[in-house]
Amino acid sequence: MDEVQRAKNRNKSRVRARVEHVFAVVKRLWGFTKVRYRGLQKNATRAFTALALANIYLARGRLLGQVRP
Repeated sequence: MDEVQRAKNRNKSRVRARVEHVFAVVKRLWGFTKVRYRGLQKNATRAFTALALANIYLARGRLLGQVRP
């Protein structure tokens, strides 16, 4: 592999690592391993809500650090 391909792979792996942490929180903490509802809309809404909460959960240190003096 040349240096250009390594740089591209490094960039992709950085993004992938950040995204996969969110999915790990959703799956492990909240048990989102199987879908609960029938229908794409209900499952999509539940997944988007869970992912939004996971992002807040992962950023809680930075968010609380800004509030406390």
